[in-house]
Amino acid sequence: MKMTKVLQQLTKSQGKVPKVAVAVLLVLFGIGFFAVGFDQGQIFSLVQGHQAYGQMYLHEMTHDMRHASGFPCH
Repeated sequence: MKMTKVLQQLTKSQGKVPKVAVAVLLVLFGIGFFAVGFDQGQIFSLVQGHQAYGQMYLHEMTHDMRHASGFPCH
């Protein structure tokens, strides 16, 4: 039997995350944080107008998540 030696090449990466990616993720986190924690119709009021404050779609969709994360809403 013939045995061959297997060589492995290891590459070491620097592991740096691009600053643009971090900025985009922080903006998305901020929008999500506002939508879950504080929105009372403000986001949909950009499209629906004053009617959105009465319907509060995002508030109702994230209601249980608000209470689970400690945000009081009523």
